[in-house]
This record gives sequence, structure tokens and C-alpha cells, in this order.
Amino acid sequence: MKLTDRGIIDAENIRAWKEAGYSLPEYDRDQIRQNTEQNPFWIHFGYGNLFRAFQANVVQELLNNGTLNRGLIAAEGFDYEIIEKINRPHDDLTLLATLKSDGTIEKTVIGSITASYKLDSSDKKEFDKLKEIFKRDSLQIASFTITEKGYSLTNASAEFLADVRSDLENGPDKPQSYMGKVAALLYARFKNGALPIAMVSMDNCSHNGDRLFSAIKVFAESWEENGLADKGFKDYIQNPSLVSFPWTMIDKITPRPDPQIEEIINKDGVEDIKPKVTSKNTYAAAFVNAEECHYLVIEDSFPNGRPHLEKGGIIFTDRQTVEKSERMKVCTCLNPLHTTLAVFGCLLGFTLISDEMKDPLLKKLVCGIGYNEGLPVVTDPGIIKPKEFLDNVIEVRFPNPFMPDSPQRIATDTSQKLAIRFGETIKAYDESPDLCVDDLELIPLVFAGWLRYLMGIDDNGSEFTPSPDPMLDKVHRYLSDIKIGENPDIEQKLKPLLSDREIFGVDLYDAGLAEKVIGYFKQMNLSTGAVRKTLKDVLSD
Repeated sequence: MKLTDRGIIDAENIRAWKEAGYSLPEYDRDQIRQNTEQNPFWIHFGYGNLFRAFQANVVQELLNNGTLNRGLIAAEGFDYEIIEKINRPHDDLTLLATLKSDGTIEKTVIGSITASYKLDSSDKKEFDKLKEIFKRDSLQIASFTITEKGYSLTNASAEFLADVRSDLENGPDKPQSYMGKVAALLYARFKNGALPIAMVSMDNCSHNGDRLFSAIKVFAESWEENGLADKGFKDYIQNPSLVSFPWTMIDKITPRPDPQIEEIINKDGVEDIKPKVTSKNTYAAAFVNAEECHYLVIEDSFPNGRPHLEKGGIIFTDRQTVEKSERMKVCTCLNPLHTTLAVFGCLLGFTLISDEMKDPLLKKLVCGIGYNEGLPVVTDPGIIKPKEFLDNVIEVRFPNPFMPDSPQRIATDTSQKLAIRFGETIKAYDESPDLCVDDLELIPLVFAGWLRYLMGIDDNGSEFTPSPDPMLDKVHRYLSDIKIGENPDIEQKLKPLLSDREIFGVDLYDAGLAEKVIGYFKQMNLSTGAVRKTLKDVLSD
């Protein structure tokens, strides 16, 4: 069985695929490809696992039931080898393994991506094709999953990156930066009649539409002011009736391709699906594995109209509700629990989030943070019930035995996450007339656990390497002289860190929580085994 156009349409092959338990596209892919070529409606930037497992699957379902008669176009702007080594050898087909919490796997051949291109201005043929797509009046959506860093134009010193600076100086003809290339495509659309379009960031960060808009605005303003773009381009991208930048909230866990899933697919008889590592160290495969749950909430701002994507489960609403959905997830019902499991998972020697949920102490900890400390101040978006969302996270999503997600991955960039994932709850308690910050016990416990994690020594006394974090060197120096079993001057050493509003969202001394954090940290640092003992002592109260 080959994952190619021919490999899924021959009668004998179709029988083999179905006998192996795979669902195949239920539409004429050649016709859909032709329709899309003639009248493209949606192009997506960022050919990653999330896009292939989520957006491409939604479109597949809508193609299957006849809601849509056109597919997706994909563009990759970071690692062109993905297009060359994964997409095109498989005719833009993808295998999706949906890993269900009941232990079953749903296997689907996704055919909704009809074409893929490299966002490479040095490849004239590829870039001209993308410009042609952007000039079409049928194009309604350009969406993005390029990570939060993809929208950044500056370095840590707030200086423009070299490729960005070059693009600002040289204009839209042959841009090198990611956002410069996207701005150049929008400029082509502007030049072809200032046609309307929705530019939709679907990356997992707050106010993502604003991040995309801010990046594009820099290029539009600079190019027009320096005579590198026609007058009116700046006004075009700032006119929401022509170009919109909706906010979105997205939620779906799609870890890197898992060897166990690869083995299952191999045993099914599918050929040539071995993952490849590109020269940019991207780990990519013709298959993706993902959880069954997903949410996508989008601000309903589409100046060129949109298809009925709500029939595929996507929720369209107003901007305020998108923000409430994001706050519900990030501040209460998912992200704080993920970070909790990441920190203590590393300390207690776990390598899978699902295994942590089998540990009674850790499950009790995340339940306490979610239900007892989080829900009293949760932001209710109205379109998703917070308690039901939280129930699903704790009872279905995190315990899923097939999800190969690790605490080590989730622990990446923790210093950047604590302020929003926990600091907002602390602020809400402080502002509430009915609640008291002093009642918070488990959030301070997580902070203490993070301090203990920064020592790079697990609960058995073995060294480990903390996950990448831009603040790691800075925060580690506050703990570099602290040893297991020794507690000299801990308060004095940790005070500057616990006062850091950038990290915690609040000054923990002003909030009245610093003493608790220090107390828990001292308990966890008494000896080997003290982390688990501290959890047991606190959670048994």
C-alpha cells in the first residue's frame, strides 16, 4: 500500500486500505484539485502536525459530506524540505492516526490538501504561483500555524532581524523574512484591485491576530513611506472591511510522530512512511498522531465571506468571546494543569503525561488546581462550559494512554508561562470581594516545585537537564549555590526571583504568597524523596 494518488484509487489497493481499517477520501480528488486550482478559497501557512491533524481533517469531513467542493492549499515558509521530502512524494496525502482515550486508533487518509508550495522568494516559479493565488478574487482565507516566534521581527535587543531589515530596505520584490514574504503576497493582492481577505493566525497565543497584523503593518508602512510600494497599501491592510486579522483560540495536542504509531502503520502494509529529519532538524513524517479532542474558536470577521466551516465543528463568534475562550483555557482549564504536570513529572521521573495521571497524588494535585483554585475565578466564554472542558481534560485528554506527550516537552519555556497560567488567577483572587489569596495552597506549591526543578536534580537525587527556556541562565543563578539538604539563606537568595512580576505575573511578596513558596521549597529540598513527601503532606490536609 502506497500513500499516493494512484495507491489509494486502484480497486485492489482500496480493498487493502479498508481491510487494514483506514478511511479513505470519499470524493473525486482530481475534481477537487481542479476546482481548487480554478477558485482557491483557503491557503494555509505552516505545514505542521497541527494543521494536518486538525484543519485539514475538518476540510476532509466537509468534502466527504458535500459541504465543500474545494480543498486546501498549503505553504511552508520555514523548512522547504518538508514539501520536497514529505508532501510531494506522497501527492500531498497524509495519514492521520487519531488516538482515542478508549485505547482505539482511528486511521484516516487525508486528501483535502490539493497543492503545496514553498514560501521561497528565491524560487521564482514557487513564489509566482503563490502570488497568483493571492491575486484570485475567490481567496477568502490565509491562515497560519507558524508558532508565536514566527511573527517576531526583532531580536532580544529589540533590533530588527537581519532578513527583516533587508526586506524593509529593499521592498516586496524578493523578500527573505517570513513576514516580509507574506506582506509581499498581500501587496500582490492589493495591486490586483485591493481584494478583500481574512488573515487568520491559528497559533496558540493570545491576541494572535494582532501579532500577525503588527508584523504586516511594519512592512506596509515602511515600504509605502520609502516609495517601495504604491500609495494606499498601508490603508489597505488597516481597513478591516478589506483585510481582517481575526483572533482565534485553538486547542489540540499533536505530538511529534510516535515510533509506536509508525510500527502499527508499517504492520498494516503502508510503505515509505519512515520519518525524516531535515537539515533544519525538523522531525517530519507522512503520518501524524493526535488526540481526538479539539477546539477552534474564530472571530467571525471575513471580509470576502467564508464557507460553512461551522459544519465541521469550528466555532465562529465575536472577538470578546474568543478572548474569554482563550483565558478559560490558558488561565484555568488546561495550561496551568499542563505546566503542573511538566514540573513535577520531570522531578518524579515521568516521561509521559498520561502516566502521571495514573499517580493518585499528581491527579489530586491537578484536580485541586483546576476545580478548587481555578474554577472559582474562571472566565466563562458562554460557548464552552468551563467545567465540562476541565472534566474532559482531566478524565479524557491527559490520561489518554496513546498520547506520547512528555513533561519534558511541556516544561519548555516555563518561565514565560507562569505569569499567565497562574498569575492571572492570583490577581483574580486579590480583586475578588469573596475570595482570599491566602486560601491558595496549590499554586504556591507549583511555584516551589518549579524552583526545585531549576536545580536540575530529581527526587531520587539524579541530575537532569531542564528543558530549554530563554530565562534559564538568569533564574538558575538564584539556586546555583543551594544543595539538597542544605537551606542556608534561602529567603535572601530567592527574594529577587520571587519579586519578579515578569515571571510570576505578580510580586509574590506583595501578594502574600512568598512565605508559602519558600516553605514548600524548603520541604522539597530536605532530602531525596522530599518532593513526593511534600506533595503527600500538602494534599492530605
